[in-house]
Amino acid sequence: MTLTNTQIEHAKPKDKPYRLNDGEGLQLEVRVSGARVWIYRYRNPATKKQTILTIGEYPRITLKQARKLVGDAKGLVKEGIDPNNHKQQQRIISKAERFKEVALEWFENRKGAWSQANGEQVMDCLVKDILPYLGEIPMETLSAPDVLQVVRRVEARGALDKASKVKQRIGAVFRYAVATGRVKYNPVPDLAGALQPKPVSHFKALTPASLPDFLKDLAAYKSEIMRSAVQFTLLTLSRSGSVRMAQWSEIDWEAKEWRIPSEHMKMGVAHAIPLATQALNLLERLQPITGHGALIFYTEKRDKPMSSNAMLSVLKRMGWNDRTTIHGFRAVGSSIMYESGFQRHVIEKALAHAERNEVAGAYNYMASYLPERHTLMQWWADYLDNCHRGAKVIPIFSTKVG
Repeated sequence: MTLTNTQIEHAKPKDKPYRLNDGEGLQLEVRVSGARVWIYRYRNPATKKQTILTIGEYPRITLKQARKLVGDAKGLVKEGIDPNNHKQQQRIISKAERFKEVALEWFENRKGAWSQANGEQVMDCLVKDILPYLGEIPMETLSAPDVLQVVRRVEARGALDKASKVKQRIGAVFRYAVATGRVKYNPVPDLAGALQPKPVSHFKALTPASLPDFLKDLAAYKSEIMRSAVQFTLLTLSRSGSVRMAQWSEIDWEAKEWRIPSEHMKMGVAHAIPLATQALNLLERLQPITGHGALIFYTEKRDKPMSSNAMLSVLKRMGWNDRTTIHGFRAVGSSIMYESGFQRHVIEKALAHAERNEVAGAYNYMASYLPERHTLMQWWADYLDNCHRGAKVIPIFSTKVG
C-alpha cells in the first residue's frame, strides 16, 4: 500500500524511530524528535549492498516530490551510478566557483599590464567566444574536451588566429585558477596537437616600390580627419591603437614629441615619439578641426575614439587593403631604416619593440636615444616626402648612424 498525505500528517513520534513504506524503496522515517524524513533504500550498483539515501524532510519535500526524487535516484542506479556519490558531487559543484567568476577576476588582475586597446580585445574575446559556453560551468569540472569544443566553434568560422587566442586566454585563466588554489590542474596543455594548423601566410605590407603610389592615393582621400590619422600613423610608425587613443594633451609642442601614456601602449610602458616637421604641420592643420576636444582623431563623436577598423576601412576604400595593413607601415619603415644604415637599437626603440635581452632592455629604457630618434624620424618623414614627389630616393648614410 502506498502512503497518503493523511497518513503522513497523522504519523506521530514514538519511543523509537519507525518507518512507513510507500513502495519502490521510498520510506518515511518518523523520528523520536517528531521529524519526518524521506529515505530511499536501494542496492549500491558497485557493491550490491543495501544502502540508504536521505532525500529530505517532510513537509519541505512533499509526498509527490519525494516520489519524483526516488524516480531520479532509480534512474541513476540503472546507469550504474550511486545516488549518494552523485549527491555529494552535486553539493561540491554547487559550492564551486564558475569559470566566469574566475575569468573576470583574472581580467581585473591583469588589465593594468595591458593597453586600453588590448584590454578591450581580451574582454571582447571573453564575452563573445568563451563565457557563453564555459561561463556558468564550475572550474573544477572543466576538462580538455570541454575547452576543445569552445575552440572548435571558432575554428569552424575559419578564424584560426582567433581560435589560437581563445585557447591561449582560457589557458591563462586556468593558470590563474591553479595559482590561486581554485583548481589543481590546467587542462589546456592537453590540447597540444588538437588545433587546426594555421596556414602559412605572408604578412601584407607596403614595399619601397609601392610607397609613391600609396602616398599619392592617400593624399587624394577626401576625409581630412581619417586621411590625417593614416598619414600620422605612417609618419610616426606607431601602432594603430595608440593613434586611435591619441589626445592633444599628449603632444609636447616645445619638445616636438608625442608622449604616449602607458595605458595606450601595447607593452604597458610609456613611450615618447619624436615628431618630424611634417607630423607637426599635420597636427597644426588638424587642430582647428578636432582641437576643441580631447581626442586628436575621431569619426563621429569627439569624445569617442575611432573603431579598431576605421583606418583599415580607409585602405579598403583606397583599394589598398589587399596589399597592406596599417600594421604593415611599421614593417616597411623598419626595413627601409635598416637598409639605410640606422643602428638596430635606435630603430627598435623608435618602434617601441620590447628588448629581448633584459640587460640591454634596461639600458635602452634609461637611455632612450631621443636625439638619435629625432634624427631618424625627420629622415623618415623626408623620405616619405621624396617618395610622394616621385624623386629618386637614395639612402643618405654611407655609414651607420645613431
